[in-house]
Amino acid sequence: MTNSIDINQLVRKNIRELTPYQSARRIGGSGDVWLNANEYPTAPHYQLTQQTLNRYPEQQPEQVINRYADYVGVKTEQLIVSRGADEAIELLMRAFCEPDKDSIIYCPPTYGMYLVSAQTLGINCKAISQTADWQLDLTVIEQNLASVKLIYVCSPNNPTGNLLNPDDIKTLLAMTKGKALVIVDEAYIEFSAANSVVSWLANYPHLVILRTLSKAFALAGLRCGFTIANKPVIDALQKVIAPYPLAVPVADIATQALSHENLTTMKLQVRNLNKLKERFIDKLDSLNIVERIYPSSANYILVKFNDPQVFNYCWQHGIILRDQNKQIGLENTIRITIGTQAECDAVIQALTHFERQEGK
Repeated sequence: MTNSIDINQLVRKNIRELTPYQSARRIGGSGDVWLNANEYPTAPHYQLTQQTLNRYPEQQPEQVINRYADYVGVKTEQLIVSRGADEAIELLMRAFCEPDKDSIIYCPPTYGMYLVSAQTLGINCKAISQTADWQLDLTVIEQNLASVKLIYVCSPNNPTGNLLNPDDIKTLLAMTKGKALVIVDEAYIEFSAANSVVSWLANYPHLVILRTLSKAFALAGLRCGFTIANKPVIDALQKVIAPYPLAVPVADIATQALSHENLTTMKLQVRNLNKLKERFIDKLDSLNIVERIYPSSANYILVKFNDPQVFNYCWQHGIILRDQNKQIGLENTIRITIGTQAECDAVIQALTHFERQEGK
């Protein structure tokens, strides 16, 4: 007979109380149309060229760093590559925040991992809600800077899709100089490339930018992200990152994705997807159950419906979207990733059937 042991009593208190991030895959679902994770709708094709799997990889693969630095126009010393931007979010906290002493600010509705990472590490969180038009509430942020080391903002913002006002970001940088780092999460910036703040690095030593290959590069399964910052920030992150963050196959494919030819392909795919998004919006706009379609500078759109059953109806019919109803200020909203033409048509067809069924 095995003695009963309560392992839970050994778990850290903050982890016992933690609500984990509900990723698209964790939530699950069953269907043929998956538009809930902001993935690029079609897969690229790469062949592995490196067969040195008996050796540990480079700590920071030189070809990946060189090519990404060239792509974004920064020095190699201003880059660190990690297992997705998610790891970078946490690395910044590990390097700059004292647990139970320092705080971060994040601005909901926004990406949930800023909060979950801080809670995991025992770092205090200050949630400063965005304004009614989903911009930074600078007045309230300024009133809450005590103990704050990191401020996470997302532009284009997930899940709302809007860009943050660049003048507001500059004001935020001015008020935090010498006090905190401002982290601008640009995971979706390729879909609105002219709005990147990377060129600001020379003027703002405390600016940090997060990037990824998951979205526009169609490599969500690769788990490869980048932190762009000035050298002192990168040096601090180098102290806390894992010894071998990128597996050899990951570095191999990332290097290929950042070739001149594949960068050209990526930019063409972005243009095509943005055109598809506009056509999809036009079709959605003709439906009576759609209350509002919010402007989007990303590869997804946030839609407010006048019937709370839309999400469940689509789910039950194999169309897996992302319910945002529990986020602050997002009642009856659904985030829809832009898929293929056929997937977008399937969404419109399902919504049209729902509308007729409800007699709206």
